[in-house]
Amino acid sequence: MVPRILIVDDEGDFIELVKFRLARLGCEFLVAGDGIHALSLARECKPDLILLDILLPDLDGLSVCEILRRQPATRKIPIIFMSALSGDVTKRSAAMHAEDFFTKPLDLERLEKRIAGLLHTGIAAN
Repeated sequence: MVPRILIVDDEGDFIELVKFRLARLGCEFLVAGDGIHALSLARECKPDLILLDILLPDLDGLSVCEILRRQPATRKIPIIFMSALSGDVTKRSAAMHAEDFFTKPLDLERLEKRIAGLLHTGIAAN
């Protein structure tokens, strides 16, 4: 079964860059440009992992994460935050609910290794 990664970000060029780099992992990608769409896709498709930006147009990533963690069907999906915000408060908040936090611009090599590790070790929910 091909792993599915949900990428949630409102910057199209950034999404394409991440997809290009992670293509070597042999994953299928789902994309959401806002928090509401991300929640819908996560519930419907139950991805194996979610890459989640914090700054989103309608519902921020921290809120999306909290909602997903409260629902039995999505609570075990690994989430990696990605954000231009790099303050300690943001990192601590994200760390409470997510497997990792990456500051933009991303270290794509480290991100790829982290995702491969999460998918390989079976932490992914599906």
